[in-house]
Amino acid sequence: MVGEGVRTSAGSFSAAWTRHKEGLAPIGCALFLVLGGVISHVGGDAYLAAAFYVLSYLSGGTLSLKEGVLSLVRDRRIDVDLLMVLAAVAAASIGEWIEGGILLFLFSLSNALQSYAMDRTRRAITALMSLRPQEALLKREDGTTEVVAVDRLEPGDVVVVLPGELIPIDGKVVAGVTSIDESSITGESIPIDKRPGDEVFGGTINQYGSLDVRVAKRTEETVIAKIIRMVEEAQSKEAPTQRKIDTIEQYYAAFVIALTIAVAVIPFALGVPWSDAVYRAITLMVVASPCAVAMAAPAPIVASIANAARSGILFKGGVHVENMAALDVIAFDKTGTLTEGTPVVTDVVPTSDWDVDKVLSVSAAVEKRSEHPLATAIVTAAEERGIDVQSVDQATAIPGEGIVASVDGEDVWIGNRRLAREKLGSIPKDVEAMVKSLEEEGKTAMYVGADDVKGLIAVVDRLRPGVPDAIKALKNEGVKRVVMLTGDNESVAAAIAARAGIDEVHAGLLPGEKAEWVDKLRGAHGLVAMVGDGVNDAPALARSTIGVAMGARGSDVALETADVVLMTNDLGKLVHALRLSRRTQRIIWQNLVFALGVIGVLAMVTLFSDLVLAVGVVGHEGSTVLVILNSLRLLWGTHRSKSDIGALGGREPSASPAGS
Repeated sequence: MVGEGVRTSAGSFSAAWTRHKEGLAPIGCALFLVLGGVISHVGGDAYLAAAFYVLSYLSGGTLSLKEGVLSLVRDRRIDVDLLMVLAAVAAASIGEWIEGGILLFLFSLSNALQSYAMDRTRRAITALMSLRPQEALLKREDGTTEVVAVDRLEPGDVVVVLPGELIPIDGKVVAGVTSIDESSITGESIPIDKRPGDEVFGGTINQYGSLDVRVAKRTEETVIAKIIRMVEEAQSKEAPTQRKIDTIEQYYAAFVIALTIAVAVIPFALGVPWSDAVYRAITLMVVASPCAVAMAAPAPIVASIANAARSGILFKGGVHVENMAALDVIAFDKTGTLTEGTPVVTDVVPTSDWDVDKVLSVSAAVEKRSEHPLATAIVTAAEERGIDVQSVDQATAIPGEGIVASVDGEDVWIGNRRLAREKLGSIPKDVEAMVKSLEEEGKTAMYVGADDVKGLIAVVDRLRPGVPDAIKALKNEGVKRVVMLTGDNESVAAAIAARAGIDEVHAGLLPGEKAEWVDKLRGAHGLVAMVGDGVNDAPALARSTIGVAMGARGSDVALETADVVLMTNDLGKLVHALRLSRRTQRIIWQNLVFALGVIGVLAMVTLFSDLVLAVGVVGHEGSTVLVILNSLRLLWGTHRSKSDIGALGGREPSASPAGS
C-alpha cells in the first residue's frame, strides 16, 4: 500500500509538472534572478549570487535549450529557442547576468503566454473529446439493463438513453420520442425531433424523452470520433504559407547568427571595447529573432480550424483554409444541395395503354430498391394512393440515366430523356410536347416505358430556404462566378438557377461529365470549389480545388472524400467558411507585416544607437504575444443557426454567434 501511494504521488507530481512547467519556468527564473540581484546589491557573497543567477538561467532556459538542441540534432534546424539561450549565455559571459536573466525571464514568460493562448484554441477541439461518453446503459434481451463501457458495444446492441444524457454511440431509435441537441455535430442550436427509425449520433444530447437506440457502429467509427480525428489531423498539416515561412526561417536564423558575429567582431577590430561590441551583438540577435514571424501563420490557421469545427464545418487541413480564401468560382450540384432533395410527385401522365395506377405501380416497383430522392418520391406517391407495388425480378441502375428492370417478366425502364432515346431511338413528338410543357413549369419529367413510352411522371424539388441570400452573400464576399452542374434537364435547371441567382448552368450531365466541367472551370478561372452531397458528386469533388460536402452527418463517403465538410444542409455554413478563410488570410498578413516591421525598427535602432537589451526583449517578445492574441480573434463569431442566413449581407463575423 505504501508503494502504491508513492507511485500515485510520483505520477501526480509528474502530471502536474508536465501541465504547468511552462508557467513555472518564468516564475523560478524571476525569483532566483531577484535573489541574486539583491545579494549582489548589498555586497553579499559573490559565489552565492552567482549560484542564484545560474539557477535563474536554468529555470528560464532549460526548456528552451532542450527544444533548441532537439531541433538542431533531430531536424537540423536552427530554432529561435536556441538563439535566445545563446544570447543569454553570451550576456552572462561579459558579466551582464541580470540582462541575460531578464531576457530568459521574458522569453519564458512569452512562451508561457503563447502556450496559454493556444490552449484556448485547443480547448475548442478537446471539448469534443468530452462529448464521447465512456459508459452506456445496455438493454439485455430479458429487459434488464447493465452499465457497460461504450467500447464494448457492438452493432445490433440496444442501449437506453435517459433524458438529459449524452447519446453514447451512433444508431437508430427503436422506441421513444424526444428532441436531440445535435450542436456538437452540426453547430446548430435548434434541437431536432426524433422518433423510431430516425438516426442519432454519439455525443449529442437527449433533451427530454427516454430512448431505446439500436447501435449502428462501433465507437471508433462514429461521426464524433471521425470529426475528432479529422480536426486533429487538420491541425497537424501545415498550410502553404506556414511551410514557406518555416523554410525561409532556417536561412534567416543562419543569417542572424552570422550578422551577430559580424556585429561583435568588426567593431572590436576597429577598437570598440569587447564588452560593448558583444552587448550590441546580443541585442541584435534578440530583436532580429523570428519568433513572431514563426507564429504568424500557424496560430491563425489553428484558430480558424477550431472556429469552423465548433460551427459544424470541418476543414481537413490548413491548405484548404488558404485555398478557400482565394476562390473565384463555386460550382454547385442541384439536387440535395441547392434544393431540398425531397421532391414530390405532381403529375402522372399515361401516354400509351397503361393507366395512371399502372404507370405509378410499375415505376414504384422499379424504384423501390433505389435510395435516389426521385425514387423515394415515386414510391411515396404510390403508397399514398394505396397502389399495390408489384414485384421486381431484377433491376440494374444506369448512372446518370435511370433504372431498367424486369416486372412480371416484362422489361421496363424509368429514367431521363437520355435513357428514353437509348431505348427507343426517338421519342414521339406528342410526348416531347408534354415533357416540354411540364419542364416550363419547373418540373422534372421522367419517362416510363417498355416497348414504347407508357407514361410520364413529373416531380418538383423545392429550392432550399435561404439559398438566394447565401448565393448573394458569396458574391458579396468576392466570388466572381457561381455555377450549377446538374444531371437534371436544362429547363428545370434554368428555372432553379434563376430563382437562386446562379450565373451559369450546365445541365443533363453524368457524374463523369460534371468532373470534366470542373476541369474546364479550373482552366478558365483558376481555383474552383465544388459543392455536392459527397456520393454521386465524388468525381467532381475530387477534381476541384476544394471539394465541399454538404449535409454529411451520417455520410462516410462525404467525410472521407471532401476537403471541407458542412455537417448540415445549411449554405450559411459555406458563407461562414469563406468569410473565415478570408479573415484568416488577412490576419496572417497583418501578423507578418507587424512582426517584420517590429524586427526592422528594433534592428535599426540597435545598429545605429544604444538600445538597452531589456527594451529589445520587451519589444521582441511583446510583438510575439500580440501576434498570438491577434490570431485568437478568429475564435469569435461561430456559425450556429439557420437564422443566420438572413444576416449574410455583412462582411465580417461579429463576436456573437448570431452575427456570424
